[in-house]
Amino acid sequence: MNAPSAIRPATSTKPNPMQTLLWLLKREYWEHRGGFFWAPLIAGGVVIAILLLSMIVAEATAARHGVNIGNLNLDRISANMTPDQVATFNSGLAAGLMGMSIPIMATLFFVVFFYLLGALYDDRRDRSVLFWKSLPISDLDTVLSKVVAAVLIAPAFAIAALIAMHIVTLILISVYAGIHGVNPLPLLWNPAPLITMWIKLVCLIPVNALWALPTAGWLLLCSAFARSKPFLWAVAVPVALGAVLGFTQLLQQFSIPSAWYWKYIVGRILFGIVPGGWLGVGGNGTLRAITGGGDTNIELDKFDLVNSVLSWGHIFDAIGSIDLWIGVAAGAGLVVAAIWFRRRRVETSV
Repeated sequence: MNAPSAIRPATSTKPNPMQTLLWLLKREYWEHRGGFFWAPLIAGGVVIAILLLSMIVAEATAARHGVNIGNLNLDRISANMTPDQVATFNSGLAAGLMGMSIPIMATLFFVVFFYLLGALYDDRRDRSVLFWKSLPISDLDTVLSKVVAAVLIAPAFAIAALIAMHIVTLILISVYAGIHGVNPLPLLWNPAPLITMWIKLVCLIPVNALWALPTAGWLLLCSAFARSKPFLWAVAVPVALGAVLGFTQLLQQFSIPSAWYWKYIVGRILFGIVPGGWLGVGGNGTLRAITGGGDTNIELDKFDLVNSVLSWGHIFDAIGSIDLWIGVAAGAGLVVAAIWFRRRRVETSV
């Protein structure tokens, strides 16, 4: 005789690791939506507001001096441009749009920096760490969710805000040109270079994430270790050590210049989350060409700055760079240390 279903023993199910990670990522987003979502949008909105104000000032200045943009025959000029001239114009447009994106990238750096510093410290300061440790969530899952949120989720929102700002910028310029009887479609809305640039920016998110791992690991370690003032631990320790090494000239005794420590240690653990920090690595000579080195043919890359710096060859060179993967290994070690301290430290001094 079969036992009634009401008294059958319940089968225990283990939580799905991916579902746990997704749940923790949602938690990080909702707790830090202001920094992840709104901060880059506000930064982009400020840039758009400045652009709009500049257009108003330009219009008032042109009217005051009797200048009519519609009389400049811009449509005829664009129709007579050669393919090389159009490509040069598109390159300049891309460079201008990327230059306008600097405030969003700077905002991303500060948001991620202070998010990582408080990621494990704030839970101990308000004692909410006791609640989270009572749940069936490991410290490994908790720390990894914060790493993913910092190096993947936050940059994804920043890139989305950046692309939205580019589109709004092009719309505003198109409206301004249309008001003056100029057709903006032939030059401003050439889809190929715009879409290529945006695809590269999206593809660069994992490259930037790998480069940012040493900084993410170091800041999380300070957040998990420090009983108070994790910012001072994160910044003062490497800077003070660098000052001691410079004063004692210890590195020079091993034929290592002092600049090596500041570039490869301090630079990587404090500024690795700067978008595009990996641009200095790679072996194809692109950056040397932009700064004036290289032969005559490469010198022409100065007129295609964005595609030169963000070329697929340069990106693949960076991915294959030993500097990047040494940083990944060091960052993984720092993350493991942060997990270890997370398991053993639940108190702060405040």
